[in-house]
Amino acid sequence: MNGLEIRRPSTRTLLWALLVTVVVLYAFPFLYLLLTSFKPPLETLAVPPTVLPSRWTTANYAAVWASHGVPASFINSVSTATISTLLSLVLAVPAAYAITRFRTRAGRLFVMLALVTRMVPPVAVGIPLSSTINSLHLLDTPTGLAIAHTTISLPLSIWLMSSFFEAVPDELDEAAKVDGCSRLGALWRVVIPVVSGGMAVTAIFAFLASWNEFLFALLLTSVRAQTTPLAIANFQTQFGLDWGSMTALAALYSIPVILLTLLLQRHIVAGLTLGAVKG
Repeated sequence: MNGLEIRRPSTRTLLWALLVTVVVLYAFPFLYLLLTSFKPPLETLAVPPTVLPSRWTTANYAAVWASHGVPASFINSVSTATISTLLSLVLAVPAAYAITRFRTRAGRLFVMLALVTRMVPPVAVGIPLSSTINSLHLLDTPTGLAIAHTTISLPLSIWLMSSFFEAVPDELDEAAKVDGCSRLGALWRVVIPVVSGGMAVTAIFAFLASWNEFLFALLLTSVRAQTTPLAIANFQTQFGLDWGSMTALAALYSIPVILLTLLLQRHIVAGLTLGAVKG
């Protein structure tokens, strides 16, 4: 047995140990959140805090779901994120297709400008956007909030879809035209099925951008369209933050995106592979 064969197992073990350490460090905050949600209300305020509950209870979940406005905030979050995701895809797909197929200088400039708008802090456009939504009579509505969220997710959606369309050869469009398809027909019948995995990746990012957003929800909603992030922030008592209710609601709020990711996992892997290889 030579030295190289001895070093290989040790290197593999070291890499596995490093990966496990990274996963544990990354997952520990969420695991601690889950454990805190099962603690008795008084134990969540203990100093110093404990990791494991001394007594497991679901009282926090029962209390938070019975709280006024929580079920409605879930419905608002789902409807807002769904509308925002659909708007992002409807606008990003034709824009990205035109950019990648016509390859004009204006198209490349458009992509750059779209990414520049992504770098603008949301707080800088919060007040003007609030005035615009108010003038459209969409203040405190899921639709108005979804439009605001689309301004966040659309630039990234266009950039992602452009990379996926670049991986599709132009010969597919030409073959579709030979078979009698128009430009839009080729996009709908041929190209979109090929990049369906990329659309799933883009939909996930757009959905998460709306699902986790807080600032625009704070500025553009008050009662009727309040989303769950605001409901989580509203759990305060005379003793401070109600950590039990906050963690319980945060754990419940994580379930839809986890299920969505698992549901689209196959398409996500296919989309990432498509974006990595051109031709």
